[in-house]
Amino acid sequence: MLLNRRIIVGICGGIASYKAIDLVSKLQQAGALVDVIMTEHAEEFVRPLTFATMSHRRVYSDLWEASGEAAETHIKLAEEAELLVIVPATANTIAKLAHGMTDNMLTAVALATRAPLLLAPAMYTNMYTHPATQANLATLRERGAFVVEPEVGRLASGAIGVGRFPETATLLGAIHQVLGRHGDLAGRRVIVTAGGTQEPIDPVRYVGNRSSGKMGYNLAVEARDRGAHVILVSGPVALPPPFGVEMHLVETAMQMRDAVSDFITDADALIMSAAVADFRPTRVAEQKIKKLRTEATGQHREDEFSIDLVANPDILGELALALKGGHAGEQHTGISIPQLKRRLIRVGFAAETEHLVEHAQAKLQRKQLDLLVANDVSRTDSGFGTDTNKVLIFHADGAMEDLPVMPKTGVAAAIWDRVVPLLG
Repeated sequence: MLLNRRIIVGICGGIASYKAIDLVSKLQQAGALVDVIMTEHAEEFVRPLTFATMSHRRVYSDLWEASGEAAETHIKLAEEAELLVIVPATANTIAKLAHGMTDNMLTAVALATRAPLLLAPAMYTNMYTHPATQANLATLRERGAFVVEPEVGRLASGAIGVGRFPETATLLGAIHQVLGRHGDLAGRRVIVTAGGTQEPIDPVRYVGNRSSGKMGYNLAVEARDRGAHVILVSGPVALPPPFGVEMHLVETAMQMRDAVSDFITDADALIMSAAVADFRPTRVAEQKIKKLRTEATGQHREDEFSIDLVANPDILGELALALKGGHAGEQHTGISIPQLKRRLIRVGFAAETEHLVEHAQAKLQRKQLDLLVANDVSRTDSGFGTDTNKVLIFHADGAMEDLPVMPKTGVAAAIWDRVVPLLG
């Protein structure tokens, strides 16, 4: 998505300016054409040579150089830019932007460009929360600027508070979101489920599975980068929340079913990539279950412990029944579906270890899905915890696609490529 995209990164005179080095490097590695503009005071913290080395391009700073070329250069930069990112955005520069001041190369380009403006404020807490700074940010938001809120943490002063420069991953997520806001999913509302569920046995133990959530999180990020409003319903995973995605954390299958039911009414698409546990314990102990011991010897009797299980709700199955006007039976209350605002595209996943095609085709028909993505999780290059996946995509009309092994980011893109035409 970033290949050959023209991005200007403006560097202001704040202590966090050194952290922008990593952002420029990551953008360049992704194939973006990055032009760095530094304010005079930014050069007191980081030398222009550093950013020139990371961007592989010239760094701009002096609007008033003797040859007069800068006057022409700032117009050229402004016209070619697809995005202007200012990191860190200091209180001083934010104030200048809000009031249309152009006393340096960066503010001159900002006023001349029609590219979207993305700001990442970073400063001492009291400076950030000051009414003047907040009013200036509000003004810029009203004009269409995008603001990545600073994080809470340790500041350069040693104090703890809001004002910390966002992590590079957060900034990259914001950049992708802004550049993709007019993509082929713009205006769409999609739900993605991810990760496994944990069905409690007692306050310490649970029944679960090996799902890492990587496939679902990549699906959510890909939809965000195509302009969708993404609702990510995630089981417990060791992954950071993606920037710009509406997160809803759940633990159990029942909680995931309820979350899907809550958001489904005005959704355009639902991708159920979560590995929802098929069963849950019939009862949950209020206290930790202790090991059993024989009265005579006091030795453990671990072979005598057992757990009774009951089936969890089949979320996609209940949804298929609800959409047909049926009911989910007496065992579960089922998904409650008010009047849907539009046709809902439904995509399921099947993680199998044998008879992949037969099981996948049966699941596709049983749950009346538009698409079903199946993979063999016994493979070392596919399934739980891996960064790659080898999937088959089954279509409602009976067609089957056998995709090669590829990164899960690529699989996510392939899935959305097939969902977009179904949306109509």
